[in-house]
Amino acid sequence: MKKTILVTGGAGFIGSNFVRFIYNKYPQYKIIVLDALTYAGNTASLPIDVNETRRSRLSFWHGDVKNAELVDMLMSKSDVVVHFAAETHVTRSIYDNFHFFETDILGTHAIANAVLQHRDKIERFIHISSSEVYGTAQKKNMDETHPLMPLSPYASAKAGADRLVYSYWATYGIPAVIIRPFNAYGPYQHLEKAIPRFITSCILNEPLRVHGNGNASRDYLFVEDLCVAIDKIMQGDMKKISGNVFNVASGVHRSILSIAKDVVKLMGKDESLITFVGERPGQVFRHTGNTKKIKSMFNWKSQVGWEYGLKKTIKWYEANREWWDKQLWMRAVPIVTGSGKKELH
Repeated sequence: MKKTILVTGGAGFIGSNFVRFIYNKYPQYKIIVLDALTYAGNTASLPIDVNETRRSRLSFWHGDVKNAELVDMLMSKSDVVVHFAAETHVTRSIYDNFHFFETDILGTHAIANAVLQHRDKIERFIHISSSEVYGTAQKKNMDETHPLMPLSPYASAKAGADRLVYSYWATYGIPAVIIRPFNAYGPYQHLEKAIPRFITSCILNEPLRVHGNGNASRDYLFVEDLCVAIDKIMQGDMKKISGNVFNVASGVHRSILSIAKDVVKLMGKDESLITFVGERPGQVFRHTGNTKKIKSMFNWKSQVGWEYGLKKTIKWYEANREWWDKQLWMRAVPIVTGSGKKELH
């Protein structure tokens, strides 16, 4: 069945992986990518050269999701919307938070309004939220009913967008579904994030910076698993899933220190490369995702094992230095830690 999929933030990490996934899986689909190409967006992450999109079923639009006129025009051409566009880095949100609220909330507002205006045509609106909206886990496994207790400006901006989408479903009945991915990793991820930062530090024989004592834990999911989950929701029965929230996670948490040690070991480096910096303000100390809901409704569960996914990611960064080399200066962000010390994180 032919469909047109509008993907906002489609040149970012998860967005571009998802575009690549559906481009290869559904040759009958048309794909519209909207991306402002801020520092984390890169057209080289897309499956084709954007200069060739006029002759392709993928079209690229360089623009901002806050541009209501542009969003409305693209929405009128679409059947499904998958909304990734957001500022996403916790540390950067501490350093410079204005753009996070502007893009994540006001941008989502523009998308939701456009969906409302074209609800007779739009089959579904999939909003990509984040597990960061939960804050630190209050129970062993965090399900979708876990309280939203965001601990950073980024997390609070995502929580605002998350609840904004839900309110449009509750008030106007738009066909919305919310996905809360836990920490994704894989190819095409910006060097500001922990795993690509650790990998490229090993490649360059530079120190791997770990916050605090490294005991803060996260649930990491290979990005291809996340793309499969989004695809299942994109194909699901909207009568059953509209207004629902779904966690997407591996169900296993790992400390940041253990991840640094795994990267060092797999890359044949010495643990002496691992160094410690001050604890990051607004740190989430443990996340473990409960995925019973998405498993019961879509028979989805994480398929990519940790070591396999990490090896695959390492190989990609080793083979694609030309993609990430220009990002090296953005691996660190200056912040003031909880103790009042100025550090690069």
